[in-house]
Amino acid sequence: MLTGVPLFLLQLVVILASAVLLGRLASRFGQPAIVGELAAGVLLGPSVLGHLAPDWAQWLPRPGSGALIDAVAQLGLLLLVGLTAAELDLGRLRAQAGTLARVSACALLLPLALGAAAGFAAPAVLLGPAADRATFAAYLGVALSVTAIPVISRTLGDLNLLGHRVGQITLASGAVQDAVAWILLAVVGAMATRGGWPGTVGLPVLWLAVMALAALALRPLARRVLSEADQAPAMTTAAVVILTGALAAHLAGLEPVVGAFVAGLVAGAAKGAGARHLTGLRTAVVAVLAPVFLAFAGLHLDLAALADPVVALTAAGLLALAVAGKLAGGYLGARISGIPRWESFAIGAGLNSRGLIEIVVATVGLRLGILTPAAYSIVVLIAVATSLMAPPLLRAALERAPGTERNGERHGRGESERDHPDLHRPGHR
Repeated sequence: MLTGVPLFLLQLVVILASAVLLGRLASRFGQPAIVGELAAGVLLGPSVLGHLAPDWAQWLPRPGSGALIDAVAQLGLLLLVGLTAAELDLGRLRAQAGTLARVSACALLLPLALGAAAGFAAPAVLLGPAADRATFAAYLGVALSVTAIPVISRTLGDLNLLGHRVGQITLASGAVQDAVAWILLAVVGAMATRGGWPGTVGLPVLWLAVMALAALALRPLARRVLSEADQAPAMTTAAVVILTGALAAHLAGLEPVVGAFVAGLVAGAAKGAGARHLTGLRTAVVAVLAPVFLAFAGLHLDLAALADPVVALTAAGLLALAVAGKLAGGYLGARISGIPRWESFAIGAGLNSRGLIEIVVATVGLRLGILTPAAYSIVVLIAVATSLMAPPLLRAALERAPGTERNGERHGRGESERDHPDLHRPGHR
C-alpha cells in the first residue's frame, strides 16, 4: 500500500484531475466551475465512493487527518482570498460612496439579522463542539451575509454589463460586503477560540485594526516595488505578502484567511505592468490550487446528513432566508437610492450569489468547531444553490428593465468592460 510522498502524489492527481474535469463539464452547461469542483469531492468522499466502495475510498485523504493534500488546499485558500482582495478597486468604492453605502448596508444587515435569528432557533444538533448558541448565531449571520464577486462578475461580463450601472453597483457593493464580512468572521473566530464577549474579543479586533492600518500605509511602497518588478519577482512578492499577512493574523489570534485578505489589499496596489504580472499568479491559483481546495472541501460533505428530516427542513429554511435576505436587501437599498425597480431587483439577484466565499466561510466554521458536518453541508449547499440561481435571475431581471443597453454606455458612465479588464476574472467561482 502506498504511503508518504507516493500516496500524496496519487491523491493530488486524482483530486485535481476529477475537479478540473467536472469543473469544465459544469462550465459547458453554463454553471459556475465551483459546482463541478465541489462535486468531485462529493463523488470521492463519504457520500458516494465511501458508501459504494469503502475499501477503495480509504486511500483518499480524510479531512482533519493532517494529510499533505490538506496543506496544499490551505495554501490555495489563502492565495485565493488574498488575490480576491487584490482586485478591489478602492478608488471606485470612494467614487460611489452614497449609493454604495445604502445598498451595502441593506444587503448586508438584513441577511445578517435573519441568519443570527435563525442561529438562535436552529436545532442544537447543528452546533459544533466549540460553539455556544451566541457564537453559532453570529457565525450563521456572517455566512448568510456574504456574496461572491467572481460568479456575478463572469455573468455580467457575458452580458456585456460590467460598465452598466447595475454591474458597477453590484460589484462594488459586493466588495464592501465581503470586506465587512471578513471583519465579522474575525470576531466570530475570536468568540469561538477565546470565548466570551467583549473582553476576550477586543484584542483580536484591535490587532485587525492595526493590520488594516499597516496595509494602507504599505500600499505606496508595494505600488513602487510591484509595479517595477519583473513578472516572476512580482508574483513571488505578492504571494509572500499574502502569506505573511495570514501568518501575522494567526499569531494575533485571528483566522489566517482574514490576514490574507488584508494583505491582499497591499498586493492590489500594483499598477500597470505589475498588475498584469499578478494575473499570472491568479491564473495559476485558479487553475491548480483552487480546484484542489474546492474538491477537498467537497470531501467534508456527507449528503447522508440531509436524510434526517430535521436537517433537511433546516437546510430548506436557511436557504430561503439566505435568498430572501439578499434579494430584499439589495432591492431595498437600490430603490432607496432612486434606481428603477427591475434594475434594483437585478442588483439583489447578483448579490445573492455566494460561491467560493461561502465555501471559505464554511471551511473556517468547520475547522473552528462552530459547525457539525451536517451544518457544514447545509452552508455549502447554500453556496452552490445561490450561485446557480443568481445568473438566471439576473438575466430575467435585466430583460424586463426598460431601455437596458448591453454596451455599458447607459446612465452617462460611458464605460465598457474593456475599461475594467481586472473584473473579468478567469473562472466564474
